[in-house]
Amino acid sequence: MKRSDFTQLLNSLLKPDAVRDFAPNGLQVEGAEQVKKIITGVTASQALIDSAIELQADTILVHHGYFWKGEAQVITGMKKRRIASLLANDINLYGYHLPLDIHPELGNNAQLARMLDMELIGGLEPTPNSVPVYGKLKTPMSAEVFAEKIATTLNRKPLVNRVRNEPIETIAWCTGGGQGYIDLAASQGVDAYLTGEASEQTIHSSNEQGIDFFAAGHHATERYGIKALGEYLTEQYGFDVTFIDIDNPV
Repeated sequence: MKRSDFTQLLNSLLKPDAVRDFAPNGLQVEGAEQVKKIITGVTASQALIDSAIELQADTILVHHGYFWKGEAQVITGMKKRRIASLLANDINLYGYHLPLDIHPELGNNAQLARMLDMELIGGLEPTPNSVPVYGKLKTPMSAEVFAEKIATTLNRKPLVNRVRNEPIETIAWCTGGGQGYIDLAASQGVDAYLTGEASEQTIHSSNEQGIDFFAAGHHATERYGIKALGEYLTEQYGFDVTFIDIDNPV
């Protein structure tokens, strides 16, 4: 498929114009004219680029791309080496951040719900494209049992702050660095909040507002959207797609 058609396909599917984001969504670095071999991964790290080069891919599709708001604009050091590798090997780089988080079927939140047997009911924010979401556990369980389920399913032991003695029934979640939404979740009366990371103040919010809290890893909670997107491109359009998980303990 021509690069321009592939870009249109992704933008039609993920609708980046519907959400305000912290980085440009879509084609970030232009490479080969034809898209044939795609590598997907969470972050466009040098390790992922090197893997794409080794596999002779022409396109990389990630959740965490480049050119974030607030970062240095100069192309030096690590950024220079990454971009130089892409250009030298004529590799396209596509990044989709919030649009991939919120997609109702392929998104990180939707895929995490599938992995952990959570029913996604709706958005936590009063907007059409809420980043945090809420729902319920299909089978209510204690915080300890839910933590074990997270560890087994995501292969990552979560940080847990249990403050309730009752089983978890309702839950809100946001993959990645969504710890700032815990107060919104607490204000809506859910039993627990799940995200990727924690800050110092997160635990105080959990304790003082009576909401169980789980931080299961930024990377670990965001593997599944980009993987599902790649699988969709294979099933629907016949692309040769390989998901590469460059592990990250955060």
